[in-house]
Amino acid sequence: MRVAIVTENARVYYMATKVLRDYGIPFYSLRPRDEIPFDVEVVLTSEEEYSAINFPVKIAVVNENFIDALLSKLEGRERFKNIYVAIDPGERPGVAVVADNRVIEVHHLKNPKDIDVILNLLEKYPGAKVKIGHGAKRYRSLMLKNLANILGEDFPIFLVNERRTTPKVGGIEASQVQDIVASINIALRDGRETTIGELMHVGEPTKGEIDYIKTRSRELSNGMITISSRLAREVAKGNLTLEEAIEIHKKKKR
Repeated sequence: MRVAIVTENARVYYMATKVLRDYGIPFYSLRPRDEIPFDVEVVLTSEEEYSAINFPVKIAVVNENFIDALLSKLEGRERFKNIYVAIDPGERPGVAVVADNRVIEVHHLKNPKDIDVILNLLEKYPGAKVKIGHGAKRYRSLMLKNLANILGEDFPIFLVNERRTTPKVGGIEASQVQDIVASINIALRDGRETTIGELMHVGEPTKGEIDYIKTRSRELSNGMITISSRLAREVAKGNLTLEEAIEIHKKKKR
């Protein structure tokens, strides 16, 4: 028991308890007037109560981002040495933050354009390096093009061979678990350092790739729509999502 939540602020208390329970960190629940037990190493409190808490190591809880500072203080160091934001590219990319070989948090994105999560993680963990799997080229290209709009084409990134990073998982949420575990495994592997600009361009798609995308468009539209080869090419080159291509096709038919 090394953490105490010392506050009368209900919002801060709820937020702190939720995060601590997610991370399996035991804690005391105290009011500012209570005596702090001897085995407490870090106190969590609100911004308004911070100066009134007489304790040498304390953190003001503003949002859920306090966990990185807390883990660092519990481990007796200022920050993590190596932090990676790793991406398993695909229709619904998996993302993992791994710091010093420990998983800090994971996410399952809605689609390759859902880059806000990644941008927030880079802001949350200054100095973090980005790794991305080498597979799913068209999804990877689409994501990188969107990241390049914000981070620039010269932004450094590590390309990782993701072979055998995806485990076999059973159950209803199997695909989500697979994507997340794959991203964790990508974070733990070495990769080749390059730039977003070098990776975001793909070559001309093959006829087989275009035919596959057209087939997927029929599957996603329950057999109602087959997008054109031109639209399938744009999808293959990472310029459109398949869903966007289907919507464009629908509008042209109206």
